[in-house]
Amino acid sequence: MTIAAHAIKTSNDTRGDSTRTRILDSAEHLFSECGVNGVSLRTIVAHAGVNTAAVHYHFGSKYGLLEAVFARRIVPIAKERLDLLAKCHQNPSLPPLLHQIIAAFLEPGMTGRHGGATFARLRARLAADASEETRSLLVQYFDDSSGQFLKALAKALPNLPATDLYWRFHFMLGTMVYTMANPGRIQALTKNECDPSDMDASLAYLVPFLAQGFLADPIPKAPIMLKSYKNNNKPKP
Repeated sequence: MTIAAHAIKTSNDTRGDSTRTRILDSAEHLFSECGVNGVSLRTIVAHAGVNTAAVHYHFGSKYGLLEAVFARRIVPIAKERLDLLAKCHQNPSLPPLLHQIIAAFLEPGMTGRHGGATFARLRARLAADASEETRSLLVQYFDDSSGQFLKALAKALPNLPATDLYWRFHFMLGTMVYTMANPGRIQALTKNECDPSDMDASLAYLVPFLAQGFLADPIPKAPIMLKSYKNNNKPKP
């Protein structure tokens, strides 16, 4: 699909909210399709139907624009996560506490209420981008809420060593981002029987899957485990 197919109508308003929103929408779309480094400000300007001065007026620079795109979606996601986390508690009428915490973390970003598929693709690209700028954005906008979830998970899993908890949280992030990115592999393998774009179905399977991972026994130290694996898989004489 070409950029022209998504082009936004030109407006003479170079300072109003509509211009700012149009620039943000264009940048989000183009960044999600081509990556941050694959899109120039000139391309964004042409796509949004504005002039370069409008971009500099509203955002200052390409990095300022990227941060605004990111903040527009992440601030409400983080807020909703924390609101849902505050409602998590032990109750026989509710799912297990661990399931509630995992769902509270996943749902705001996966259900499409804050950016839909376009931002999901961009989020996946940013997670894979090792640049200092994108890492700084992830730290700035995610660390506080993620830290609150780590504390909640630690409280729900008091016998799980911190290192195991961190690794399992890392794997939850990876599973979430890959599902949101939806590269199409599982559709091809299952002839579309499994479709991650159905986020309700994804969450229905993902939450209990991740809960079982968090509930698994602590893992022995990696070098010991690796040595044991190698010894057990040596060819028989």
